[in-house]
Amino acid sequence: MLLCATLVATGANAQDAKPFDTLYTRTDPSAQKQEEAPPAKKFNPNNIVIGGSLGASFGDYTFVNVSPQVGYYFNQYITAGVGINYVYSSVKYYAGQSDYAYKYNYSYAGLGIFGRFYPIRFLFVSAQPELNYNWGKIKYNDTYYPQQPDEKVDGLFVPSFLVGAGAVLSPTGRGGMMLSIQYDLIQYQKDGHYLSPYGRNPYLNIGFAF
Repeated sequence: MLLCATLVATGANAQDAKPFDTLYTRTDPSAQKQEEAPPAKKFNPNNIVIGGSLGASFGDYTFVNVSPQVGYYFNQYITAGVGINYVYSSVKYYAGQSDYAYKYNYSYAGLGIFGRFYPIRFLFVSAQPELNYNWGKIKYNDTYYPQQPDEKVDGLFVPSFLVGAGAVLSPTGRGGMMLSIQYDLIQYQKDGHYLSPYGRNPYLNIGFAF
């Protein structure tokens, strides 16, 4: 009887016992959190955007703009990047005559950053602060200023802040030709002359991105 009781007790203890690895295996809370955390977003070279913009207007105010850019497509809503600028502008000034009395011929070169927000796939609003170096000359009309030589204009830095809105002409809305209307909010002046490389009025900008 004593032997049987001992065997029964031993059998009961064996049923209640847990495996060795279960008793001594612990879960690391930090490891569990790492498993639950979403994977970090990595740089994707396929999201690099290369493009730029071309702008032009002609008349009393002549303007030609060439601005290559490189940016990054962060998500379906935001693209941002940097660019370099070259702008040529010519402004005619009149003194009541039918022909201009003199005109300012300017060149600009500089750097800028840009950002575009796409509330809808094909439409965007943009902001683009820039700092350009300006140099040029004043050309006098011989009719009104005979034998007046051209006058060199001292160079200086001119800030600009372009804002605009436009559309992407692309089946995906991500790259392709872009048409937008832009305007320089700062309208920098010196000695009563407006020196913004983009003029005093909104202008049509043609851009592209690939």
